[in-house]
Amino acid sequence: MPVFLHRFIMNNRAAQLKAFEELLDIMDDLREKCPWDQKQTFQSLKHLTIEEVYELNDAITVNDTTEIKKELGDLLLHIVFYSKIGSETNSFDIEAVCKGISEKLISRHPHIYGDAVVEDEKAVLENWEKLKLKEGNKSVLSGVPKSLPAIIKAFRIQDKVKGVGFDWDNKQDVWAKVEEELNEFKVEVANNDFEKQEQEFGDVLFALINYARFCNINPEEALNKTNQKFINRFTRMEELIKQDSKTIGDLPLKELDVYWNEVKKFESQ
Repeated sequence: MPVFLHRFIMNNRAAQLKAFEELLDIMDDLREKCPWDQKQTFQSLKHLTIEEVYELNDAITVNDTTEIKKELGDLLLHIVFYSKIGSETNSFDIEAVCKGISEKLISRHPHIYGDAVVEDEKAVLENWEKLKLKEGNKSVLSGVPKSLPAIIKAFRIQDKVKGVGFDWDNKQDVWAKVEEELNEFKVEVANNDFEKQEQEFGDVLFALINYARFCNINPEEALNKTNQKFINRFTRMEELIKQDSKTIGDLPLKELDVYWNEVKKFESQ
């Protein structure tokens, strides 16, 4: 590494550490002097943290780097806040948090910090899951959060079992499974058995998510984009109806379809 580049990196690291130290000092002040901050606990912050993660996700989705920076700051504040609360009961502090993740990363990257050899990304992921089991995890799936949204959870389940070789050979077989599950769902619809309909519908979704994975499609992102597309079209349809001095709730479906198709036609131009 050139000397000038090494000096730049070191100077930049010093600035980063100074900024992080300032945040820690501010957190100490807030916890000591602010009535709201003094009252916060792990439980009271939990839902706010989840909200911050979703806000970060929104910013990443639209690739708004200014908002990404802002939301990362909000999320970092929560990490520092939890660590501060932990330090007050001698449970853990920010040093323990940083050391813990550093040790984990070193342990799970033996191809960087050890003598293991990997050929590609797939091998890295396979080693990752095997190392987690050696660390004491009872199951490959024990790291999947119970509270994850269902689509994300299904995707993560499938991705994790893939890491230990439990996966389909090709996407043609996965699509055949989708069709099989869809046919089973249709049978239960015909039988008018709600409980089995629900079960089979879940199987259809699980199989579709699996197929999306084989197509390198993130199903959560795909559905989010479809949701946004529908919102945009419906909002535009409402605008057109108002421009014609009509009320959407008073229009028959046939007329609503005319407006809907007009919006779609405008999009394709």
